[in-house]
Amino acid sequence: MLIGKVLGPTEIEVDGVVADLGGPLPRRLVATLLAAEGRPVTEDALAEAIWGDEAPGRPGNSLQAYVSRLRRALGRAALARAGDGYRLTVDDTDAARFAADVHRGRQLLHGEQPGDALRLFDAALGRWRGEAYADLPGTPARTRLDELRAVAVEERLAARLAGGDAPGAAGELEAATRAEPYRERRWELLIVALYRSGRQAEALAALRRVRDRLADDLGIDPGPALQDLERRVLAQDPGLLLPSRPAPAVRPLSHFFGRAAELTELTEMSGASRLLTLVGPGGAGKTRLAVEYAAGRNPWFVRLADVTDPTLVPAAVAAAMGVRGSSVEVLAAALGDGSGLLLLDNCEHVVMAAADLAFELLTRCPALRVLATSREPLGVDGERLLPVPPLPAADAVALLTDRIATVRPGWRPSAAESETLAGLAAALDGIPLALELAAARARVLGLGELLGMLRDRFPQLGPVPRGALAPHETLEATVAWSVDLLGESDRALLLGLWPYEGGFPLLAVDDDLDGLSALVARSVVVADTTVSPARYRLLEIVRAYCRQHDPDPAGSQERHAAWVRGLVEHHAPLLRGEHSAHSIRTLNRELLNLRAGIRHDLGTRPATALRTAGLLQWFWFRGGLVTEGLPLLRAGLAAASDAPPTDRARAHLSAALLRYMAGDLGATTDLYAGLEILGEHSDHEGKILAAQGSYYESLYWTFRGEFDRGVEPARRSLALARRIGEEWIVPAATASLGAALAGAGRLAEGRRVLAEAGAEAVALRQTWTAAMSDLLLGRALLDGREPTPSETTTPAPAGPEPSRNGLVEASPERALVVLRRALTGFAEEDDVGNVLGGLHTASYALARTGNKRDAAGLLMAVRRFAARRGIDPDAADPVRTAALATLLTAADLAAADSMDEATMMSFLGPAPGQD
Repeated sequence: MLIGKVLGPTEIEVDGVVADLGGPLPRRLVATLLAAEGRPVTEDALAEAIWGDEAPGRPGNSLQAYVSRLRRALGRAALARAGDGYRLTVDDTDAARFAADVHRGRQLLHGEQPGDALRLFDAALGRWRGEAYADLPGTPARTRLDELRAVAVEERLAARLAGGDAPGAAGELEAATRAEPYRERRWELLIVALYRSGRQAEALAALRRVRDRLADDLGIDPGPALQDLERRVLAQDPGLLLPSRPAPAVRPLSHFFGRAAELTELTEMSGASRLLTLVGPGGAGKTRLAVEYAAGRNPWFVRLADVTDPTLVPAAVAAAMGVRGSSVEVLAAALGDGSGLLLLDNCEHVVMAAADLAFELLTRCPALRVLATSREPLGVDGERLLPVPPLPAADAVALLTDRIATVRPGWRPSAAESETLAGLAAALDGIPLALELAAARARVLGLGELLGMLRDRFPQLGPVPRGALAPHETLEATVAWSVDLLGESDRALLLGLWPYEGGFPLLAVDDDLDGLSALVARSVVVADTTVSPARYRLLEIVRAYCRQHDPDPAGSQERHAAWVRGLVEHHAPLLRGEHSAHSIRTLNRELLNLRAGIRHDLGTRPATALRTAGLLQWFWFRGGLVTEGLPLLRAGLAAASDAPPTDRARAHLSAALLRYMAGDLGATTDLYAGLEILGEHSDHEGKILAAQGSYYESLYWTFRGEFDRGVEPARRSLALARRIGEEWIVPAATASLGAALAGAGRLAEGRRVLAEAGAEAVALRQTWTAAMSDLLLGRALLDGREPTPSETTTPAPAGPEPSRNGLVEASPERALVVLRRALTGFAEEDDVGNVLGGLHTASYALARTGNKRDAAGLLMAVRRFAARRGIDPDAADPVRTAALATLLTAADLAAADSMDEATMMSFLGPAPGQD
């Protein structure tokens, strides 16, 4: 086998051995032939490459001599005569392998496999031994390889950054930008790396450096990508942070002891069964063992400990996967045929629901594997069980010793202490959680005192021999002992925290930082300081203990529900103003607590629960949380028939929004029920809701294609909003009117009204309403008449941007400009559903310009990524879907280029004003 090497001095490997090519001139001959990539090269071209202007008198003779010697080294068949020149045939080249590695590495990076991509880029760059075509510096092939090498360097650093090593990548990127300061891609990566490393000021400084460098040296401004990045850094866009799973399987930093046999058996069993269940007592370390096994396998980690209702198991899986919609069909569609590991943790209290879901997903997804932890088997056909017993004595002592050493710097156990450690491990039955809690107390107590306290506690649970004691009782004794060490106020604080689900912020405990710090220090509360604001949660066994021993459980639940009510009352008004994005993110973090608080109130004060669920109408809608919000609204309406009319009306309107999102054509039942209630009551809050409900009605008929029915409700909304002095409603009502007018054929008037709505929303800092106005305006700029054949084949120049203070002639190109502006607004508001809806409309606009290839690629990407989130943009927009079907054929869609999510989201380019 012949391998040509040009990434450095020219070489030819013959069956793994480097051949002797001779001096510089024959190497130059070989390099020239390799650069031709198997094509013939004439003698004149070879002479020019070898000697340039200093060719000998009879270059052909010299050339033949070189060829003769090379044939002896490489073989006659490899270096053959071809016409008036020669052809060199090799099996492969290092340049081709390098290019293939880079191409594959980029595929892996775009496929969200940064670790594999990084290894491939390292291998690709490792092929270089010096300058490309070092013996032939003037060849264009060298320029191409140098550019690809620079791209590989950048993609390697992008992979390192995507893998989570922002600090390490930042150091390399500093050097990379110094080496080639005009490559803006390197600056983009450096700025993101600095930002993710918590060095925001340095990220902004880097932006200033590159801006100044480009201006001083080249007289140009940074490109659109850098300009957009600057805006996002200044806005502290959460999207700049490395995406992570909503419930990641965090691998603890502490050392993992024992379980070598279980890990080996897990690996072996995974080849024989796609469903493995770790079974054992609570606190035995099932979760830690599962996390250690799954490390590096990129699992979806589903924490079921907070799921008290078995019907919500699919929703928990959907949350962990980042999927909107929690039906088995949606989950299976998101998983598809790709391989993956689903880790279902703490199944014992929802065992039937977890078993049913695991069976359905494994049946529908042939490459999926499920690893479960539970105190009992799932009972599914094909399930393989792996018992997880308490730690053996030696491992239990090793764990205790290690953990105590972390709280006692420099400590090493004496012979007497080693005996005490063995006694502690035995007294705690080798349960890892109990060992961890005991070790944490060694900061303030001697080992003998620890053992004495444990001996005092166990008799209260009964003198059960070691190994026969129920695991929960052992853990309960350990937790009780930890709680008894707390002061009275700290103990009261801890016992009242059990109703919180999914964690809580400092505000939930009335900013009692001292009390919360004490609980964290004593290992009964876990603090996550990697997010802002920091979040806190109880270990599950501690939470169970608190639930059982809380002297006032009803009071604790009421205090939790009151906190939820206050949170909602505070943020609900903010959802309609300039701080809506922050409120959406805050409420998203507290979704589990919102659900728990409202459900508590449904049983004790249903009218209050109905009000809380209704106040969240825009949160449910903008988050696409149909399966979360609609059942709560339904339950509230059923349980609180005597609730204040305004609250009942709001709940009906909220339910109408969610039913429409779910594709339920009966949404008007709730819509008109709410409006009917409001028509009979005249308080101010009711009039506000009536104005909102009227423009909901208008938009409903507009999106169903019944535009004439949308005009009157919009006018009614406008008139009422102005009459009651609630100007914040006016932009949305105006936008609904403009959309209805445009759809009804009054195009010029409709577009003018929509432009006015956008301007009013901007003036009131209503980013979401401004974005919706732009989306509706972009749709209106696409309506009016069918495109002529020339319009669908020949794109026209885009022209100026449509202003919010006036309109220009409608065209698909100008519609795209407005749609870009809408998409930017929706992205800032974390409204994924409307981002996808806007891109869906944009695909139609692209098709109207004649760019069917990009239109088809964008449409297919939107459909693919929307399906993963349980969203159906075709069903939500039947009018535009029907129009798309007339422009894009099945062949167009089949031939569409594959587009990843990042490309899809940035496909339309920078928003207006950022060009």
